[in-house]
Amino acid sequence: QVQLVESGGGLVQAGASLRLSCTASGRTFSTYTMGWFRQATGKEREFVARITWNSGNTLYANSVKGRFTISRDNAKNTVFLEMNSLKPEDTAVYYCAQPRFQFSDPRMNVGQYDAWGQGTQVTVSS
Repeated sequence: QVQLVESGGGLVQAGASLRLSCTASGRTFSTYTMGWFRQATGKEREFVARITWNSGNTLYANSVKGRFTISRDNAKNTVFLEMNSLKPEDTAVYYCAQPRFQFSDPRMNVGQYDAWGQGTQVTVSS
């Protein structure tokens, strides 16, 4: 059974940084692309970033490009999201996600991710 557990959220002021972590279990982590998504109150879940299974390729939403960095440590079954220069509009619940198939790359297609964490709240005050 797949389990994804996020941590690292919090309340920060605009311009601050946070580092989110997501530790996975239940599947061979090193063979799966990992993604980060977020959902603000009253809005649909949206793509933030993804990293392929071998860290060979990363992809970011335009809204976070240049401020957020996704990385992974396959030895620790963990994916990270380093968030810098945070803005109030980054306020949301952040989720990590894993697609159904090994060695697949759903890119930003939320429907192709079948395993989700419980989410961690990030609140950025102005």
